[in-house]
Amino acid sequence: MPQLGVNVDHVATLRQARRGREPDPMAAARICVTAGAHSIVAHLREDRRHIQDRDVKNLRKLARTRFNLEMSIHPEIVNIAMAIRPDQATIVPERRQEITTEGGLDVIAFFSKLQKIVIPLKGCRIEVSLFIDPVKAQIEKAHELGVSTIELHTGRYANAKTASIRQKELKKLKTMTAFAVGLGLKVNAGHGLNYENTKAVAQIEGIQELNIGHAIISRAVFVGLEEAVKEMVGLVK
Repeated sequence: MPQLGVNVDHVATLRQARRGREPDPMAAARICVTAGAHSIVAHLREDRRHIQDRDVKNLRKLARTRFNLEMSIHPEIVNIAMAIRPDQATIVPERRQEITTEGGLDVIAFFSKLQKIVIPLKGCRIEVSLFIDPVKAQIEKAHELGVSTIELHTGRYANAKTASIRQKELKKLKTMTAFAVGLGLKVNAGHGLNYENTKAVAQIEGIQELNIGHAIISRAVFVGLEEAVKEMVGLVK
């Protein structure tokens, strides 16, 4: 059974709308853990549009769960990661203009730059993950880079316009998960997953964790955060 990582970015989005103190991502993280989340995820973007430096410092101190820091390859962010030492650092592509992460990291194109980041992160005993598309060449290059974990981008599956396209993307996720596991990689998945489309991905053999944020925080507006997390934990099970 996959575990559930809850991304609390959009709790911070709501706070930053007023540049105030509430709602607090740390308080949200505690509720998520109580409700059954196995890890807490936060993306410290270069433009600090939601999660702030103080948030990642506080989240790192949260007991009883793992902290997964999503991050770009920008030197400032890498230095912060090495200072706070999250349990896991997931390297993602990042563009200032995007509303949310639009695709997987191009490990082939950025291989040499990634090498300079992955080695020191691993030296700090941080588990390094790469957020990549379910593409064989990218998975092979991630394995060559020496990371222990990848997170497959599920956006094309989640945003599929027709059932046939959705099934095609789901089959790709299954095939590439099996391929990555065969190389010895730990496989997580996420992006665009919600209460309607998560179950099929959770059933893929080999996927160890699903990372979900926006759908859970959106659901929490109507039913409360604890109930929203419990419902998603139930779907993953």
